[in-house]
Amino acid sequence: MFKEMFENYQPRTEQEEVDQRLILDFIKRNPDCLERTNLVAHITSSAIIVNETMDQVLFAYHNIYDSWSWVGGHNDGNPDLLHVAIEEAMEETGITKVRPYQHDIFTIDVIYVGNHIKKGKYVPDHLHLNATFLLIADTTEKLISKPDENQGVQWFMMDEVFSHVTEPRMKPVYLKAFKAIESIKLKQKSQTI
Repeated sequence: MFKEMFENYQPRTEQEEVDQRLILDFIKRNPDCLERTNLVAHITSSAIIVNETMDQVLFAYHNIYDSWSWVGGHNDGNPDLLHVAIEEAMEETGITKVRPYQHDIFTIDVIYVGNHIKKGKYVPDHLHLNATFLLIADTTEKLISKPDENQGVQWFMMDEVFSHVTEPRMKPVYLKAFKAIESIKLKQKSQTI
């Protein structure tokens, strides 16, 4: 199921074409690709959470990366990528009223993760083979941070969030997703005219 999702994904950029090939090759060669016990790389699922009008984005202040960022996490054996993204979104932000914009992967990225300490244990350098989903949430819901993962959760205007992101590697990842969101908004606008 998850392999087919990556196979069916239509890359938007050269980066995504290359990353798609890498991810599919890794899946083919590594039956444990859904498990973080694979210390080289593993599949992860993330979410870009937006409001109904798609002009605000919900980010969390990530403890390890010391930056405002998207939400998501390890699949830990779960082949249902969308389910993991939704579950992580709810766990990390406190929201309960969340739905996917679509059931397909929204963007893909191979993300380098530097070594760090998590829950008192050393985690070596590795790659996240990431599927991102676009989720829609209600801005009026109470937000709750998850202290073991983040220090805060907040809605930002999409055009202002970059002044709060301090991870240089992630800015192009978010920018690509936001451009895709702008394309959706333009398409919706043209359909209503």
